[in-house]
Amino acid sequence: MDKIRILVADDQEIIRQGLAIILDHQPDMTVVGQAEHGEQAVAMARAIKPDVILMDIKMPKMNGIQATRIITGELPATQIIILTTYDSDDWVFDGVRAGAQAYLLKDAGKDELTAAIRGVNRGESQLDPTIARKVMDEFRRMSGPVISTQASRDDDLPPIEALTEREHDVLSLIAQGMNNKDIAGTLFLSEGTVKNYVSTIMAKLHANDRTQVVIRALKEGIVKLQ
Repeated sequence: MDKIRILVADDQEIIRQGLAIILDHQPDMTVVGQAEHGEQAVAMARAIKPDVILMDIKMPKMNGIQATRIITGELPATQIIILTTYDSDDWVFDGVRAGAQAYLLKDAGKDELTAAIRGVNRGESQLDPTIARKVMDEFRRMSGPVISTQASRDDDLPPIEALTEREHDVLSLIAQGMNNKDIAGTLFLSEGTVKNYVSTIMAKLHANDRTQVVIRALKEGIVKLQ
């Protein structure tokens, strides 16, 4: 099995080395590079084309948001996880807009971090629950009140297909920021079954990732944040 190739970008050496030790001990992961600022992260990403980048936000020469924007534009196959101590609204929204597939706080546990890496490598989006609420609240505010499903539907998107009751259950848990493993445990399903449900929901809502799924569901009034 090919290992997930990871680049760690952080201006603090102790954090880079600590993450490298943790990740290199995972049987399916290997750290292929460490960058101490945004410019170096971009250069290394271009050279080694990692599968996943753990990207700090506040770094010298070029911050993580700027680096993320460049890398996602040039290397769409490389997935970026923003890993930071900052959960302020501006940083969160800038990171999502820049193309980051996940946004985790540095106090996340080892299991949460490694699960996020595996998730984004599979093409899933991952948001810390606190971050997810900030993002979804902002998109809900921007989209305004939902008058009806037909009135709120994006003009350039085809109508959504009806979701089954179980698909509604899965979608509601996605909106709470749960990953596939958590959803499987909550609904007493296998992870494979949950993954199939997620794929079906994405197809029905014409979304490319989990974040788009929730945004579309909020606009349509299919789910509401508690």
